[in-house]
Amino acid sequence: MSDCSNDTATLGASKPATEEVKPNSEESTMAQESPKNSAAEISVTSNGEVDDSHEHGFNRDLKRSLPAGLGLSETQITSHGFDSTKEGVTEAGAFQAGGQRTQAKSGPVILADEIKNPAMEKLELVRKWSLNTYKCTRQIISEKLGRGSRTVDLELEAQIDILRDNKKKYENILRLAQTLSTQLFQMVHTQRQLGDAFADLSLKSLELHEEFGYNADTQKLLAKNGETLLGAINFFIASVNTLVNKTIEDTLMTVKQYESARIEYDAYRTDLEELNLGPRDANTLPKIEQSQLLFQAHKEKYDKMRNDVSIKLKFLEENKVKVLHNQLVLFHNAIAAYFAGNQKQLEQTLKQFHIKLKTPGMEAPSWLEEQ
Repeated sequence: MSDCSNDTATLGASKPATEEVKPNSEESTMAQESPKNSAAEISVTSNGEVDDSHEHGFNRDLKRSLPAGLGLSETQITSHGFDSTKEGVTEAGAFQAGGQRTQAKSGPVILADEIKNPAMEKLELVRKWSLNTYKCTRQIISEKLGRGSRTVDLELEAQIDILRDNKKKYENILRLAQTLSTQLFQMVHTQRQLGDAFADLSLKSLELHEEFGYNADTQKLLAKNGETLLGAINFFIASVNTLVNKTIEDTLMTVKQYESARIEYDAYRTDLEELNLGPRDANTLPKIEQSQLLFQAHKEKYDKMRNDVSIKLKFLEENKVKVLHNQLVLFHNAIAAYFAGNQKQLEQTLKQFHIKLKTPGMEAPSWLEEQ
């Protein structure tokens, strides 16, 4: 009995030993599994914190398991705890055939031209315009008060004065010719109505048939000749109007530009003279140089405008003589032929100057007919 009890105790003692060996074998089996399983395990220390010793071990095993032929010069894998908001960060070096990392060289950065601010450009233009306007206004006031000097081209100024005086006289001739045309139109209209009235009475009055008939023919002939003269006068008015209000006016616009350039030139010339009379030091020398440049630019502009005015005045004189010669000959011949009753001469005058009369009540031809 004692032996059986001893054997039973011995067997009971051996069973726990066998059970203790089994967990050890399971741990060794799990240790031999892939690093992926070990990375999935979460260890907790006695203080309740996450034990990351297994993570570092997983990183070491992963580096060892990477083949050497990949040529990755540097690989680093970091992981943070669950309480962190950042994810895992992987940093890798540049891949090269030689297995060496080379950093990109940062050379000098070349920036494009800065985009100009439109507001600043407008502000600068307004500043320059204000300064130029101030100087020109001061120059004009000085000239009117007799304190400032002005540049005068005597020959050119005389030609400009003659042109302005002739323009006023041509405008007066144009106004009188328009008045004559209006009055002649009214007279022709009256003669035509009077001729129709005589013709009607000639048909209704048998006793005065011939007398009314003669007067009707005379008034109709006068109306026809008046229309011919009216066409010549209107052609004269159109040509003189073009000469006065377009050709001469264009030349006077150039004269105005020339006078503005002259005022600017005198204004900057006065500024330069005042600076030259003052002291010369480090502060005034840059101002003198800048004033010299501005004076030179406005001097060139003044010389250019003076040459343009001289050329335009020359061509205007030639054109004026040619145009007025033809128009004055037309006006004289038409008036003389009309009051002499020479209908053929009047018609010949219109043909000479290629004047076509418009038939009363006739509509203008369409553009298809003109083609």
